[in-house]
Amino acid sequence: MRPPTPAAEVLANRFAARVGVAIGEERARRGWTTRDVASRARVSAATISNVEAGRRASLDVYARLAAALGLALDVTLEKRRHGRAREQSDLVHAVMGEVEAGWLRALGYEVAIDHPYQHYQFAGRADVLAWTLEPSALLHIENRTRFPDLQEAAGSYNAKRQYLARAVAEQLGLRPFASQTHVMVGLWSAEVIHSLRIRSATFHALGPHGKERFDAWLKGEPPLAGASSSVVLLDPFANGRRATMVGLEH
Repeated sequence: MRPPTPAAEVLANRFAARVGVAIGEERARRGWTTRDVASRARVSAATISNVEAGRRASLDVYARLAAALGLALDVTLEKRRHGRAREQSDLVHAVMGEVEAGWLRALGYEVAIDHPYQHYQFAGRADVLAWTLEPSALLHIENRTRFPDLQEAAGSYNAKRQYLARAVAEQLGLRPFASQTHVMVGLWSAEVIHSLRIRSATFHALGPHGKERFDAWLKGEPPLAGASSSVVLLDPFANGRRATMVGLEH
């Protein structure tokens, strides 16, 4: 995978700073030392100091610290007012889109973020789009930081799978795309992983094709024909510590 763009780095660093403050405040409220938290979270005291200083860590580390401190097991660390939690979630969603758009632009694709579309009575917005003319191919990415209403998420995604490619081709004055790749990207977090485990059949129905065609886009080799749908998990803060993106088969 290519490194995040400068804009993605800024967003990720802003998120890390806010989470660091939340971790530090809760640790201080409990009167715990960094070693106290380290033993509960199974990370080093140095890692906790780095997190509280606003340095970036993996989502696995954030989840361990949240669990140790009794905070919600998701990246919003909800022990705060709803508006602040929503702001955190929106920020992570923006990081995901910026990381993906950065990869795709670097490969020379046309890219659009938060792209509006309408097909008769169906209207909505696509989180990230990429397309090429040679070959005639469209990539659609739907990012999700959480699944509070999986049925609603599934309905929205399925409507885009059905109508988005045709609407985008008409907007751009192009013939229908010969190849369509639809990907629902979930955030690599404890909350999303839990959703995938308890609703496995639903997610496999949404993404029955694995992520090979998506990988082809990221290698600069868009599929020549056909349509696919896959579900993958993304850790936009991985920084090369492990695979940035994995499919349901893992």
